[in-house]
Amino acid sequence: MSGRAQLMWDEAVTGYDFGPGHPMDPVRLALTRTLVDAFGLDRVVDVVAAKPAGESTLRLVHREDYVEAVKAASADPAAADQSYGLGTADDPAFARMHEVSALIAGQSVGAAEAVWRGDVDHAVNFAGGLHHAMPGTASGFCIYNDASLAIARLLELGAERVAYVDVDVHHGDGVQATFWEDPRVLTISLHEHPRTLFPGTGWPQEVGAGAGEGSAVNVALPAGTGDAGWLRAFHAVVPELVAGFRPQVLVTQHGADTHFEDPLAHLAVSLDAQRAVQVACHELAHEYAGGKWVALGGGGYEVVDVVPRSWTHLVAIAAGREIAPEALVPEGWRQEVFARTRQLGPGRMTDGRWPVEWAEWEAGYDPADRVDQAVLATRRAVYPLRGLLA
Repeated sequence: MSGRAQLMWDEAVTGYDFGPGHPMDPVRLALTRTLVDAFGLDRVVDVVAAKPAGESTLRLVHREDYVEAVKAASADPAAADQSYGLGTADDPAFARMHEVSALIAGQSVGAAEAVWRGDVDHAVNFAGGLHHAMPGTASGFCIYNDASLAIARLLELGAERVAYVDVDVHHGDGVQATFWEDPRVLTISLHEHPRTLFPGTGWPQEVGAGAGEGSAVNVALPAGTGDAGWLRAFHAVVPELVAGFRPQVLVTQHGADTHFEDPLAHLAVSLDAQRAVQVACHELAHEYAGGKWVALGGGGYEVVDVVPRSWTHLVAIAAGREIAPEALVPEGWRQEVFARTRQLGPGRMTDGRWPVEWAEWEAGYDPADRVDQAVLATRRAVYPLRGLLA
């Protein structure tokens, strides 16, 4: 099931920098890239730099006035128009913001194009997954919504069914909003409950509208959910829906902020469980989407200990060269971590919880269990709309 894989990378994406003290530290991208190289994955993937998304591509999702506002803020950050979500605490304006945001978007669009053409089976852009940006506003550290743009480009190229699976701790609200009424796109988001985390959306009752009713799926998990509950919820919902939809391409977003060390959220997931979901997404792509898989990064604010390891596993899985959970982290990379950050890097590639175990949904559920309540709410809201038994 390995297939051919492509890693989208341009060093300039590390210019996506909101400034000192902001949680979205671009060192997470640089350290991921060097860890990928330390494991020799450059020898088994094609490393490709796509061109930035042009204005016609950006306007597949974003309004013209918003693109112009981003360009203006890039030229003069101090004059950013906050009515567009720019120049705020979450999304400070910075020089060349438009250019680097368009470059990240271009990597995801390029990944989608390569997979659709059949140049490769899998393509990864771990700098992408900026899923909060709306058609007309920046939001949640996201300027251009590269995930939505990749999907929109697939539709433009002729795709009739694209499934989007988002396992970031935050709701994939921007992607859901973009395709709210589009039955060609199935969006599934597994996230911390909106009562306790930004952006406050992603309730199970959010199911899409019009022709797209039943095409938005949300699993809102209680704070504190750990490996067994997270994996149980994923497997209780995602495979059955993807199987029924039979997408031509699977697009997945792998925010690493579900991890128990993440400073901005409240789930308790390990790297071992994140790796297990990455493997599951790879398998779903092969089983139901002809192997066509576009994998994106996303959130993740423990930028040394968690993000680089999680996304290096993602690249390795896409390349068909899985890194063993017990593998040691190369010492040269740990030295680089210390030189860059004055932090000690992790010693091994997961948290030592492999194999992660969970209870299959088909074995029965507990209506008093909060994770099971979340799964039931999702199944009851959306399954009848998709002709499935809740």
